[in-house]
Amino acid sequence: MKGLIRTRLAQGHRTMRYPDGPPPELPPRFRGRPLLEAGRCPAGCRDCTGACPTGGLTADPESGRLALDTGRCLFCSECSSACTAGAIRLGTDHRLAARRREDLVVTPAGGAPPEVLDDRIRRRFGRSLKLRQVSAGGCNACEADTNVLNTLAWDLGRFGIQFVAGPRHADGLLVTGPVSRQMADALRRTWEAVPEPKIVIAVGACAISGGLYADHPETCGGVDTQIPVDLYVPGCPPHPLTLLDGLLRLLGRLA
Repeated sequence: MKGLIRTRLAQGHRTMRYPDGPPPELPPRFRGRPLLEAGRCPAGCRDCTGACPTGGLTADPESGRLALDTGRCLFCSECSSACTAGAIRLGTDHRLAARRREDLVVTPAGGAPPEVLDDRIRRRFGRSLKLRQVSAGGCNACEADTNVLNTLAWDLGRFGIQFVAGPRHADGLLVTGPVSRQMADALRRTWEAVPEPKIVIAVGACAISGGLYADHPETCGGVDTQIPVDLYVPGCPPHPLTLLDGLLRLLGRLA
């Protein structure tokens, strides 16, 4: 026992100070919000759009103006590698979440930050939010990074956000995966079991758009094809900091 106490005292306080302090240091290979530079694309060049495995990068046929849907983006950097003009690069901004699906589209003008919930729901969930996690056919990568938020370093519970065992004990759902046809009915039933008012959070490219499986006949193409979504968190998978930032902004806990 004395040895355990000495070890605990030696370890000190392990939970990060964020959001009161600086965000945790991200790894050098972290890929965040895409940055598109207008006017650098050669006329008629479509190398970047052809390299995108999910069709998330498009170019206006007349102006050539690029637009990248982060809800479909795998952050694989194939587009930036294919762009010899340097018009596309993946930045280091972890703030990717958005309330509306259309706000996930990044253009050279930038993108919109997520809005907070309306006052009625924010008053209900601002201090305590219980979520039921649903894997609707994913590969488990998004679930793994979501579970990181429950570790000592992140301590999601200090914000009053917890995962619960069943939908009847939840305030909302956190859904991962492209929603396979076998899971579509189960997802709808789980959503119906959550008492009102309730929220839904779609985490990862698969949950937002279907990801690589968007056109597969055995998937439904994302969560909002089955139930309404209140927050979209892009990534493949999203970094834990991206997910935490989205949750806190959704609840009005971050400016």
